[in-house]
Amino acid sequence: MSEGNVAAEQLRLFIERIERLEEEKKGIADDIKDVYLEAKANGYDVKTMRAIIRLRKLESHARQEAEALLETYKNALGIE
Repeated sequence: MSEGNVAAEQLRLFIERIERLEEEKKGIADDIKDVYLEAKANGYDVKTMRAIIRLRKLESHARQEAEALLETYKNALGIE
């Protein structure tokens, strides 16, 4: 097999792997959407849940910094 055929085969395999992973990602995104819909049906506020999930992704010091900055802005604008 020539070098061009090997490279083309390897490229095709990479593309197919990415396509499979994209399909899995779509499936997972659909599952997450379903969980949010279920939570909403049970009376939970989805917007607040998304905010909590964003905060939980942050490291502790980054979360504290973000919360302090939010408080600073709220105070500057007179928001309680």
